[in-house]
Amino acid sequence: MQTKKTDRTYSLADKEGDAYWFVGALLQLKAGGADTDGRFALLDQTMPPDYAVPRHIHINEDEAWYLLEGSMTFFCGEHVIKASKYGWIFAPRGIPHTFKVGSEGARALTFAFPSSFADFVAEMGEPAPQLTVPPPAPVDPHRLAEVAHRYGIEIVGPPPD
Repeated sequence: MQTKKTDRTYSLADKEGDAYWFVGALLQLKAGGADTDGRFALLDQTMPPDYAVPRHIHINEDEAWYLLEGSMTFFCGEHVIKASKYGWIFAPRGIPHTFKVGSEGARALTFAFPSSFADFVAEMGEPAPQLTVPPPAPVDPHRLAEVAHRYGIEIVGPPPD
């Protein structure tokens, strides 16, 4: 059950928080800049099988994932990291990275320090009408690059095969 206090203490249960369909995945905001004074963002991300994102660099943010379900392969700089349930992955700012989800799909907590990634998700995504992965749809690569750039994210390559 969602609770908020005047001192910014709050809680959200599973399935609570603003939800977005974002570039083929479902992302639920658990903590954003308004909640953390911009210090970090936390999103609960559900991704379909074989989901992948373009290789990119966060200029201003560190990014991390804690895998709750499924498996993912991360490509961070020269490192290839295979992660499964309860795995933790950290990608420092300035390092090109991407990932690909395994054949069963995946669910991960996505952290960003500071919090502007959550604002990028809200602008690039659309409010999710239901808490499911969105139906497959093409992503406009020019709009993605333009919006990402506004949030200090540079697209530097295609998704992994």
